[in-house]
Amino acid sequence: MKKYIYKAALIGLAALSFSSCKKYLDMTPTSAASDKLVWSKVEYAELAINSFYHDLNYFGNFSKGQSIAGMTDGFTDAFKYSSMTYNAFMYIPNEIAYGGSVLTPNYVAVYLGNWAEVYEQVRRVNEALSNLKKYGTFADADRNRLEAEIRFFRAQLYFDLVKRYKEVIIYDEDLSKINKSTGLSTEAQGWDFVQADLNFAAQHLLNSKNPNGRVTVGAAYALLSRAMLYAERWEAAKIAGAKVLEIGYELTGNYADAFKMGNTEAILQYSYNKASFTHSFDANYAPGGDRKGAGAMGTPTQEMVESYELKTIGGFPDWTAWHNTSGTTDEPPYANLEPRFQASILYNGASWKGRKIEPFIDGTDGWASWKDDAVPAGRTVTGYFLRKLLDENIDLSKDGSTQPWTAFRLAEVLLNYAEACYRSNATADANAAVRKVRARVGLPYRDKSGPDLMAAIMQERKVELAFEGFYYWDMKRWKLAESAFTGKRVHGLKIEKAGAGFKYTYVDCDKQDRNFPAKMYRIPLPTVEITNNRAVKQFPEWN
Repeated sequence: MKKYIYKAALIGLAALSFSSCKKYLDMTPTSAASDKLVWSKVEYAELAINSFYHDLNYFGNFSKGQSIAGMTDGFTDAFKYSSMTYNAFMYIPNEIAYGGSVLTPNYVAVYLGNWAEVYEQVRRVNEALSNLKKYGTFADADRNRLEAEIRFFRAQLYFDLVKRYKEVIIYDEDLSKINKSTGLSTEAQGWDFVQADLNFAAQHLLNSKNPNGRVTVGAAYALLSRAMLYAERWEAAKIAGAKVLEIGYELTGNYADAFKMGNTEAILQYSYNKASFTHSFDANYAPGGDRKGAGAMGTPTQEMVESYELKTIGGFPDWTAWHNTSGTTDEPPYANLEPRFQASILYNGASWKGRKIEPFIDGTDGWASWKDDAVPAGRTVTGYFLRKLLDENIDLSKDGSTQPWTAFRLAEVLLNYAEACYRSNATADANAAVRKVRARVGLPYRDKSGPDLMAAIMQERKVELAFEGFYYWDMKRWKLAESAFTGKRVHGLKIEKAGAGFKYTYVDCDKQDRNFPAKMYRIPLPTVEITNNRAVKQFPEWN
């Protein structure tokens, strides 16, 4: 996407006026004297629709696809939040990971749900579509394209709802059907709704890799390929993925470049601007040495580090020597790991902003003992720092972050396509897609079949899409989270200077077992909705 999408989004926010969300799912539309004017010209209508682009603002609002308790990777074995002192981005994600009695319907609905917020947006989107049909006097091509944009955003909102709640309340642009006591759909009906909107969007959006700030056919098919995996509609996911591949996006030669603005594999990006619109992701997650006393709210785990293969030859190094709780002075095999590791995780001695990372005791970036050091203040508890999604050129003492958020990129679609092909017995196509993803980072690949092929797809999703918000939701839709995370702990390396080298000691970064109960496969309905909507009941697993 072009770099000025954020400006259009802000202008669009000012173009329309809406009432605030009430305590129940109030879908009653507002009236505005300017509605007829807003939808009288294409350029005005585009400004109105631009307000919906703000939903792509991942860095500005983690509830858009993630959670208000920070990165969902923090609920997995891939990422560890650094203390139990700072509420939303440290204490809460650790509580969620540990589970237990804290996981009440109210608690989970607040921190992992987004019911009221998303339905407020659903109301706005439906109102826009209703007004388009009521007042729009455009040529058919313009009308269809504008409707396609609106329905793309409605599909995105409902995808986010159905992936969380499975059964949701479906509202469309027929505002006369709005009633605060409205029952839930089936999960299949929810996915039908998403699929229909995206099919329409794909037929009428701009078919261009240079969209000048508008969503495109590629974005519609990319979202469809993602959504249909959750729906387990393998053929639909496969067809959508193939449509994206036909458009001609190309993987960047350098994996790290896939997260920069305007790269060849980006299908849809949300951009920021230093002068007027920034975010705080770097300030929250950068190494402590970037700005003393701040950053490193969460850091990658040893388990995640060990998910990366050896460069060129593939396969995994033997990490046994570094699982020693008494420590070893052997240097970990960081330099021998594949490019995705180098681009995603900062480790002891890694180059960063013209210096070397020092995640050791009394180092520039520092190390803190999980929970014993109650306020890490930018120090790592795992021996690592996040690199992916951070801007190496930013000066945190002066500027906010402007790193773009890539909502859809080719590598994800390739892996969506690979899984859909596997599930529909198109083994050769699945292998070809996996091979293409691995070839970009110089890793070999031999064709697989059956469970081995699915395991390869899962491995690629974990490392290729690391820290982009997929892993937690993947493990949930695969129904693997309960066995993978319950009774487990995450680890890191305590690093100390030892002569001319370092001593690496394997440490427990949890100090209690994690727990993912089966009820967490679905987010509970918020209590306020049950109280005010007589047509819904809490999901049985949460009673």
